[in-house]
Amino acid sequence: MTDVRIGVIGGGLMGRELAGVCGRWDLLVDHPSRPRLVAVADPAPAAREWFARLDSVQTLAHDWRALIEDDGIDVLYIAVPHQLHEEIYVAAAAAGRDFLAEKPFGIDLGSSARIMDALASSTSFVRVSSEFPYYPGAQRAYAYAASGALGDILDVRAGFWHSSDLNRSKPINWKRRAETCGEIGVMGDLGLHVAHVPLRLGWQPTSVYGRLDDVVQARPGPDGATVECDTWDNALLVLGAHPQAGGRDFTMLWETRRIAPGHVNTWFLEAVGMDGGVRFSTRQPTVLRRFGVRDGEQTWEEVQPGNISAWPVVSGAIFEFGFSDALLQMWACYLAERAGELGDRFGTATPAEAFASHRVFDAALRSWRDGVPAVP
Repeated sequence: MTDVRIGVIGGGLMGRELAGVCGRWDLLVDHPSRPRLVAVADPAPAAREWFARLDSVQTLAHDWRALIEDDGIDVLYIAVPHQLHEEIYVAAAAAGRDFLAEKPFGIDLGSSARIMDALASSTSFVRVSSEFPYYPGAQRAYAYAASGALGDILDVRAGFWHSSDLNRSKPINWKRRAETCGEIGVMGDLGLHVAHVPLRLGWQPTSVYGRLDDVVQARPGPDGATVECDTWDNALLVLGAHPQAGGRDFTMLWETRRIAPGHVNTWFLEAVGMDGGVRFSTRQPTVLRRFGVRDGEQTWEEVQPGNISAWPVVSGAIFEFGFSDALLQMWACYLAERAGELGDRFGTATPAEAFASHRVFDAALRSWRDGVPAVP
């Protein structure tokens, strides 16, 4: 293995999750890289102090620029609020730093376009975080759809639902303010998770009708006083889509919901065609459903995908797979692709896919404003 020294810009939840990924790396079989978390930058002392417990961490910085300028770092993980994406991603690209970015890859379409321009003249190897497609059932669903088994596609439905905002008394944070999360709201927070697999399959959105919902319009601020909550909580996008490989247009739904009663954290994909269909949801992660016609009868069958991951692990196929395993797999595929050894495995979301999702979200805003479908 080749050591890869990683610096985290933004010491929040996902930065801490990376520490767990590094600690579990030996579960992977014959991986070309070994990540070591060596530096963290965050303006909050409490965030930096959490990482001080890790023996591998050598640098704790207040300013993110210190990590971009540090030649002792090979890869950056940039996990910051959306309004900071453009400045930091562009600076990392200008410095030629490899990095894993967080979605939505810019606070809006214009910001994402400027980041893409910066990457066009950079040597940086860049991908965007999207871990849910690494569930074994999601991998099998992707492979089944990619095989052509669906035939002429009829309908696709992809979504990410959770209930983090169901409590109206929950204090406001940066994800509930357009200034820091962006006008696209929940689409920026959750949307790339939904868009990643459909875009990778070549299902290109050609029109967008957006139904956006601002459910909880005020929340308690830091001092308890009421503060306006001006982002979209839920978004349902009805898309016309065209298969890249050719064929007729079909209907595709993308759903992102911060308020989905009964769902703690549910990612799902369903695709049905004339010849076959497939369904997978993290709500039932041990089950993959496939549709077909057998002996003249229409049948949905259940398959247990087991713990068969994109990158092989020492764990047996009968064991459970969870979110921490999906994170490990995403990082394994990112670092393998960076090393030129991904092979035919499912790659992490690309900047182009993140930018394409922004075009859809921007069209959804225009559609909601005008009351008619919009073209991305």
